Amino acid sequence: MADKTAQTIYIEADPATVMDVIADIGSYPDWVAEYKETEVLETDDDGYPKTARLMLDAAVLKDTMVLAYTWPADHASLRWSLVSSSLLRALDGAYLLSPKGSGTEVTYELSVDLVIPMIGLLKRKAERRLTDTALKDLKKRVEAD
Repeated sequence: MADKTAQTIYIEADPATVMDVIADIGSYPDWVAEYKETEVLETDDDGYPKTARLMLDAAVLKDTMVLAYTWPADHASLRWSLVSSSLLRALDGAYLLSPKGSGTEVTYELSVDLVIPMIGLLKRKAERRLTDTALKDLKKRVEAD
């Protein structure tokens, strides 16, 4: 299994509000700079995305990928894994939400395995950049609403 990168940020909003923003995958291009286009391909019975296509354009990675999402009943977390990609062998991630004070502590976990070889140090640096940017963009989006 690939190494996992994890970062945590505090957001001044309740977990349900934070999860509503995370679950709205179709709006990611509006607030996540690395996602140029997204499309929910399939939803579950509650309307949450089960699979989605995302066009990623990050400094180190340009790819169109399909991800599968797992939503627990309490919606306190979200996990995803790679279905298809031309550059990635694996991509596993999670948002873990925990109420804290008047807001929410959000942990973002990410594990990436590329088809092309990459030095471990560079790969971890890219993962940290992606997780850091994702959390800061999420915080900005949630707290702006």
